[in-house]
Amino acid sequence: MAEDTPTPNGSPAASPESAGAQGRQAAPSVRIIAQYIKDLSFENPGLTQSQMQQTQPNIDLGIDVGATAHKDGNGLYEVSVRMQAKATSGDNAMFLVELDYAGMFQLQGFQPNEMEPALLVECPRLIFPFARRIVADVTRDGGFPPLMVDPIDFRNLYLSQKQKQAQPGQATLTG
Repeated sequence: MAEDTPTPNGSPAASPESAGAQGRQAAPSVRIIAQYIKDLSFENPGLTQSQMQQTQPNIDLGIDVGATAHKDGNGLYEVSVRMQAKATSGDNAMFLVELDYAGMFQLQGFQPNEMEPALLVECPRLIFPFARRIVADVTRDGGFPPLMVDPIDFRNLYLSQKQKQAQPGQATLTG
């Protein structure tokens, strides 16, 4: 039988086994169940001679993050990172790539006020490198240099969207 050792405040200290069990139950966890391409589109209207000579096209990049609870519950959520990149040279379109990349996540142990940041910051951070690689591969396979999307600070993206939503008349969720 283990003896309880008093703590400085006089209450008995928890045994290492019970403290570990309590810590595991209380600690929030994020588990990736699956990740997959929901939608992928690549448009390549063809290169003109002037476009081939230009070294740096203009790239317009858009990122959007969304999360929905799975119908079966059990702490399951689908989180998607939607990326759209359009490259132009002057008035000519070089390529357009659109990717909707998603992951099925199981979240446990989060407080209600922690769920939204976990879903819209931490989950996208975990799947973004895979979406980034797909965009690079598709643009390379389309005959262009691979488009290497810079890492995204999903925390700042989330905070800026929360700030926009707090302003009257602003309700967009794109980044």
